[in-house]
Amino acid sequence: MWFKNLRVYRLTKEFALTAEKLHELLEPNTFAPCGSQDTARYGWVPPLGRHGSQLAHSANGYLMVCAKKQEKVIPAAVVNEKVEEMAQAIADKEARNVGRKERQNLKDEVLLEMRPKAFARSRLQYAYIAPKEGWLVVDASSAKAAEELLENLREAISSLSVVPLAAKNIPQQTMTHWLTAPEAPQHFEFGHECELRDPQDSGSVIRCKNQDLCAEEIHNHLVAGLQVHKLGLVWREGVEFVIDDQLAIKRLKFGDEVMEKADSADAGNAAQRFDIEFSVMTVEISALLKDLLAAFGGVNTDTASVEEIVAKASRGEAEQAAGEVDEVVF
Repeated sequence: MWFKNLRVYRLTKEFALTAEKLHELLEPNTFAPCGSQDTARYGWVPPLGRHGSQLAHSANGYLMVCAKKQEKVIPAAVVNEKVEEMAQAIADKEARNVGRKERQNLKDEVLLEMRPKAFARSRLQYAYIAPKEGWLVVDASSAKAAEELLENLREAISSLSVVPLAAKNIPQQTMTHWLTAPEAPQHFEFGHECELRDPQDSGSVIRCKNQDLCAEEIHNHLVAGLQVHKLGLVWREGVEFVIDDQLAIKRLKFGDEVMEKADSADAGNAAQRFDIEFSVMTVEISALLKDLLAAFGGVNTDTASVEEIVAKASRGEAEQAAGEVDEVVF
């Protein structure tokens, strides 16, 4: 259950739903396995797995949800090979070329035949809401996966006003400054990984792993004008991670001190163990985000959410329509 990646979103409106109400709203979209002709299914499952039944779990003021996505796995190479065999058979029998549209129809036939027998691959996507801090945190390695969860959550609860976390200072410029100095921000140390990019040439990339980031070679690249787009950092209690220019955190690894906090508490069953780990993890992430945002100059609150943009556009259209009516009247 320990998160390995953090995609953080800022709540632009108060999140007032209780765990019970959130469960009620998610229930109509409970996960159901793929049918014989389904290519994928997405739905909500209990965060506690087989040890729970509620689709929203509350602990220490935080709300956790879990989505499950199941996809049918049909290797493209297998499909293409089968289509090629069928196309060749038609060409030999009828002495003609098989066109592009007909090949697509053959591909649809092959998929229809293979789909019921295909293996189903599933993955779980966890996220938690921190109403007091005003965050929604998704354990996702890609923005696409995080947005998929947000889209389904927004659909379930009708309204979810969130925007990706943004800092007041530009991340790549700030991280470049740290490494050029070289001096890590307060409460942090440099890790052993970074990615440098040329702002004038997006294809020019240098990736460093298991390296001393204060070495002269890296310093020379920075002096030459390259900027830091990913940077490995170590926080206070040995928490290691890589942060990128979108403030997305990857390869998050909690240190021994953090894990010992969870292990030192007595848990009578799996549900209690989940609550202990959930509570320890969320407290640590909250403190980490606080220090991290301070290092980047604070939170940029100027970004509008999707709901706010839509509402503003709607008001503009209404005002424009009213103006047009006024012109007709006068």
